[in-house]
Amino acid sequence: MALSEKEIYRALCRTEDGLPLFSRDWWLDAACGEDHWDALIIEDRGRIAAAMPLYQPLAGVVSMPSYTQTMGPWIAPLAADTKYASALARRQELMTMLLERIDGRRAFLQNFHHAVTDWLPFYWAGYTQTTRYTYLLHTIHDTDALRERMSQNIRRNLIKARDRHGITVRAGLSTDALLTVQEQTFERQGVANKQDPRALRRLVEAARSRGQGEIFGGYDAEGQLHAAVFVVWQPSGASYIAGGSDPALRASGAHALTLWEAVCHTAQYTDIFDLEGSMLRGVERFFREFGGVQTPYFCVRRGQLSLWDRARMKWRG
Repeated sequence: MALSEKEIYRALCRTEDGLPLFSRDWWLDAACGEDHWDALIIEDRGRIAAAMPLYQPLAGVVSMPSYTQTMGPWIAPLAADTKYASALARRQELMTMLLERIDGRRAFLQNFHHAVTDWLPFYWAGYTQTTRYTYLLHTIHDTDALRERMSQNIRRNLIKARDRHGITVRAGLSTDALLTVQEQTFERQGVANKQDPRALRRLVEAARSRGQGEIFGGYDAEGQLHAAVFVVWQPSGASYIAGGSDPALRASGAHALTLWEAVCHTAQYTDIFDLEGSMLRGVERFFREFGGVQTPYFCVRRGQLSLWDRARMKWRG
């Protein structure tokens, strides 16, 4: 009996180190629910040439699951001596083949991984694109160099949190505590949290069970929780997923210190940390001041969801 494309994709996840973390089958199982994602596979001469996971919360709808920064197409590495023009043409050819499989759906929205720098086949097919930004920390094992790239404001917050307020950072914070701090942060910012807390619970459990994620909390000497950060990692990179700080205690600088300790923790597994970025001005400044490199990625879409579609997606989670 022939394997389904999803089964082929799961096998690819076990053997391909270059797949981004958010496109891994274990992540998709937790973020989407096992029955609400699928994958497209393009094969050439008996090997996988391209693949694309799809979150499908409703029939005919492709979207982004909660707490998942990027997905998008994956193209198998080409030979090192492939000419640039030939490599570009090949990637566009494979993207076009994936697009032919996507056509017919009434709504499509995906954030492509920042490694995808060419979305022209989607443009030619009538899709639109919005450029978003993340911030990447490189060579995170070199903490001295990281500190040098930080703004003075962040460095002051690290010193203030540790020396003046006695903040210590510990792993093992509960998901409930993280959700509470995160909700307090959204309330202070005056925005609604559009992410599904049920997905976050599943992601924390899955990441911890694999030894690929943890929640860090910043506490004062009295045991008060000032800030929380959830991060995940694999050899190709680590990512900030969720976090925040208690508005009544945010002047302590604990959020910066907690994130810093989380970055240092992940340096034993990888050398790149994705701060995730944000289009909110204040949040963007916080991540930028950590010294990361501004890196664009594409939000590609076509079609619109109805209000009824949005309500159904929110209810399903």
